[in-house]
Amino acid sequence: MGSDAQSQAVLTVEPIAHAGGQVRLPGSKSISNRALLLAALSPQPTELAGLLDADDTRVMIEALRSLGVAVQSGRDYSVVRGCGGRFPQRHADLFLGNAGTAMRPLTAVLAFAGGRYRLDGVARMRERPIGDLVEALNALGARIRFEARAGFPPLLIEPAAAVATDRVAIRASVSSQFVSSLLMAAPLLAPPAGLQIEVEGEMISEPYVRMTLALMGRFGVQVDRQASQFRVMPTPYRSPGRLAVEGDASGASYFLALGALAGGPVRVNGVGSDSIQGDVAFAGLLRDMGAHVDLGPDWIEARSGPLEAVTADCTAIPDAAMTAAIVALFARGTTRLNGIGSWRVKETDRIAAVGTELRKLGAVVHSGEDWISIEGPGRLREAWIDTYDDHRIAMCFALAAAGGVPVHVRDPGCVAKTFPNYFTELERLCRGDNA
Repeated sequence: MGSDAQSQAVLTVEPIAHAGGQVRLPGSKSISNRALLLAALSPQPTELAGLLDADDTRVMIEALRSLGVAVQSGRDYSVVRGCGGRFPQRHADLFLGNAGTAMRPLTAVLAFAGGRYRLDGVARMRERPIGDLVEALNALGARIRFEARAGFPPLLIEPAAAVATDRVAIRASVSSQFVSSLLMAAPLLAPPAGLQIEVEGEMISEPYVRMTLALMGRFGVQVDRQASQFRVMPTPYRSPGRLAVEGDASGASYFLALGALAGGPVRVNGVGSDSIQGDVAFAGLLRDMGAHVDLGPDWIEARSGPLEAVTADCTAIPDAAMTAAIVALFARGTTRLNGIGSWRVKETDRIAAVGTELRKLGAVVHSGEDWISIEGPGRLREAWIDTYDDHRIAMCFALAAAGGVPVHVRDPGCVAKTFPNYFTELERLCRGDNA
């Protein structure tokens, strides 16, 4: 691996004999895009420290600028000069790439913004469902229609009158982002007595909703929650002045797995036991599989131990569960990961893609609608990994080189979505350099 390797069509990760050291994580994508939007909805300026600089945050920043919000991007911090939810631009055509953390929340906050907006993205975004969110917004009185295929972007938003009711139901069995998006928009929409949001049926990835509520609290809005019901009052957002973005807990999973697979110890800095991100629970799953894991308030460290297969409910950690699928290659027995139905509507159909690529390495893989089982081959095969324009597949499968074989990653540049220097950091840790 070299510093310019990401520009190549194929990156070869040479066999990893040992890895150790420390890594400073990039900012969390989920926190970064939520914080950018909440800062835009506040009337005062907000300084965001540690903001992720990657494809998904760039499309959110460009969208906010297209809506008339001033965003000053710096090396160490960015400043958002919010508009209090009253976007200066009432007509905009927004291209949001493949960033669900931009598409879903912007749909909600623009639904009653009084303008005409079109939201679109790459071809894969047009395959990622948004119908449950649009249905809930239209039930409130919004005027959103699908330009092409029902239930999917591109979307056309027309000016709407005030919210027509004080309660709305929403389904979240496909994505918790639907609930988070409605919650973030609710203080702008709520009638004087407040807006009651009820989640119908199962809600997947619930820790991401808790993250949303925590960030809303940092911007001065408290939400009353009773199980699957939320009541949001028409409270204006207030900037906290400065907000530090946590390191990315999903990104931490790759390096923690590296420590577990290649000796370690590997320490990730920027996320730990004090995190508001649900994916820190991956540390517990890794420990259950036999790795040695230690946590501090803002760091986690992992090193090798005898790995055993587990059966795990991954409903709360779907992104980090992909990393567990790689660790399963090295565990004794058959690992089964349940509750991963959301993989099918991510950047690609991840259940199908992960299964295909694991088999190239020699694993025995079975899967269903919301589960996958993996039995490692004992000795991995050299493999050419297709990444499906999915950053997480590229980052996960590079770790298979700890099995003593070269792993050839096609289109490694797709990691720019959330972690542009991932392969540089991986190479450094494999050399044993400390950050």
